[in-house]
Amino acid sequence: MTTLTHRTRRTELSKNCEKKVESEEDTSQEKSPDNEDSGDAKDIRLTLMEEVLLLGLKDKEGYTSFWNDCISSGLRGGILIELAMRGRIYLEPPTMRKKRLLDRKVLLKSDSPTGDVLLDETLKHIKATEPTETVQTWIELLTGETWNPFKLQYQLRNVRERIAKNLVEKGILTTEKQNFLLFDMTTHPVTNTTEKQRLVKKLQDSVLERWVNDPQRMDKRTLALLVLAHSSDVLENVFSSLTDDKYDVAMNRAKDLVELDPEVEGTKHNATEMIWAVLAAFNKS
Repeated sequence: MTTLTHRTRRTELSKNCEKKVESEEDTSQEKSPDNEDSGDAKDIRLTLMEEVLLLGLKDKEGYTSFWNDCISSGLRGGILIELAMRGRIYLEPPTMRKKRLLDRKVLLKSDSPTGDVLLDETLKHIKATEPTETVQTWIELLTGETWNPFKLQYQLRNVRERIAKNLVEKGILTTEKQNFLLFDMTTHPVTNTTEKQRLVKKLQDSVLERWVNDPQRMDKRTLALLVLAHSSDVLENVFSSLTDDKYDVAMNRAKDLVELDPEVEGTKHNATEMIWAVLAAFNKS
């Protein structure tokens, strides 16, 4: 499990690493104030997975840090949260025996297509799986971290490349080939830096100028993205452009947020349980 890093680590890493068509239900949720800031309505709509990958990519090089071994599972967690926020899946209601978020199974609410290939592929897996599985198990299955050969079929393959291609289609990335001595690698440099800067500023503002010190009052998609950025070990990239003083404030507030007890926060009024269940899963791993 990744932890929030300090600016000293950021310096070390920088030295070492530089080497759709939506359904009517989707449309109504996109307009919900719980899902998007009002100022984002005119911007390109990105999924949580696309936003996490965009935050993790090096702008010019077009690939994520070779030292990041968390982003793969973080993207799978983003898929589950995105499906929940689009009204496709939910956690089974708590019972006396299953109160904890990680004990409760992921249930299908609607199997209507989302228009996103990765989301629809995951939805198909969830619909066909019997018995049902928990959030933590689904993250493991979708990542391919299972010893059960009969469940390897649930692994989502080439996720980063598929998400990158979506961002290419949306005009945010481009595709290039780079030679790394013994092999060629497809990279995706950022071409629409304005969109990435908008995303970074949105997250910076959420823990600085617009900080409310209460996750229940935060925009749900912003809260989800902060949790996923932390779990994917790309939160450092978000705050790297800040001055030292603001950087420390932002990191401390983000740390306080992700160190809250998911079991407590998930039971509060208007909470999105899936966000806290995903955080609980990463805290446990």
